[in-house]
Amino acid sequence: MPDKTAMPPIVSASEWRQARDELLVAEKEATRKLDALAARRRRLPMTEIDNGYIFDTPEGKKTLVDLFDGRNQLVIYQFMDRGPDTYCPGCTAFTNNIPAAGPAKLAARGITWVTVSNMPLEQIERYKAQMGWTVPFVSSHGTSFANDLEVGEGFRFLVFMRDGDHVYRTYDTTSRGVDRMLWTYNILDVTAYGRQEDWEDSPEGWPQPF
Repeated sequence: MPDKTAMPPIVSASEWRQARDELLVAEKEATRKLDALAARRRRLPMTEIDNGYIFDTPEGKKTLVDLFDGRNQLVIYQFMDRGPDTYCPGCTAFTNNIPAAGPAKLAARGITWVTVSNMPLEQIERYKAQMGWTVPFVSSHGTSFANDLEVGEGFRFLVFMRDGDHVYRTYDTTSRGVDRMLWTYNILDVTAYGRQEDWEDSPEGWPQPF
């Protein structure tokens, strides 16, 4: 439990409401800006990518088109490959934050979710079982998929659309563009102490144990 001196100041209910309403004005402005960004995303052009990649999956070899599972949009999280028996804590945290019902809800909107990694399938399956994950998880090991999609040895969130056997990239992001999608971070960002990380702009004395 943090030292009680490292807490927000105490004010009357009316003063709190005034401060909260002032912040709400800024929050609504930010929401409108996020809506405008989303509108720009919906207007991005797309670029065709090679459909020759072959992925190892628990059901056998699959092409990129196969990963769509008959739907017209595909979302991929490229999970970092850090070598045998070494796993990226950030990618692990991201995967832990995927809601159990999330992929099914996306599927109902015509979107297939797949987690991909350059790790060999055997390593993926072992870690998936250890973590208790049920999310679809396949291997791009031995392909140039990650390099071609500018992932390299890192991680990336990618969105695709298909027209028959033609596949197009419509969006991608990494770093902070990915962590804003995490349920945990979204909740932490509305608490008094925030994420408790040293890069945040927090009042003097705020706890930063993580």
